Parts: sequence; structure tokens; C-alpha cells
Amino acid sequence: METRFYILLSLKASEGFVGYGQYFLGNNREVAYNLFNRMQGSKKLDDALLHIDLMETVNELPVKIEGICCTLEQLGINCKLIAREVFRLKNLEDMV
Repeated sequence: METRFYILLSLKASEGFVGYGQYFLGNNREVAYNLFNRMQGSKKLDDALLHIDLMETVNELPVKIEGICCTLEQLGINCKLIAREVFRLKNLEDMV
């Protein structure tokens, strides 16, 4: 089975954290880790309202690799970073 990586966006609601978006990154572990490590935020997950998690599918089951919390401003910066990287990777794939 193929391992796939994705970014999961979630926010704190009355019933706990609720996912509201995903960015699929493909199956390259190095690319996924590199992108996640460039994101802005804090690894302290105490009272944060916005979370970003690096996820991996193992045998078609989701596994959280790492997570950060961020402000709304940092989330915007991170989403721009993700969009640029996915665009770059997609265009490189098409060239090969």
C-alpha cells in the first residue's frame, strides 16, 4: 500500500477540535517533512485555537506525525506556503 502525506487543518470548537481542511502532499516523506518544518507556529499545543497537523496514511489509516498551533495570521502565511509548494511540486511532476 502506498503511504500518503497530508496537512490537516483543525480549529477548537465546543465539542473539541474539528478538522476543516486538508492539503494532500503526495507520497514523498522528505518533501512533506521539509514543508511542515518551514511552517510558522508553536509546538506547544496548550490553549491554541488553530492546529496544523502533518498526517500520514499507514494501511489506509491516518497517523499524526507532528502538530503545531498557530495564530490566524500564521495560518494565512502557512496556507500560502503550502499552496506555493504544492503548485511547484505539481508542475515539476508534469515536466518529468
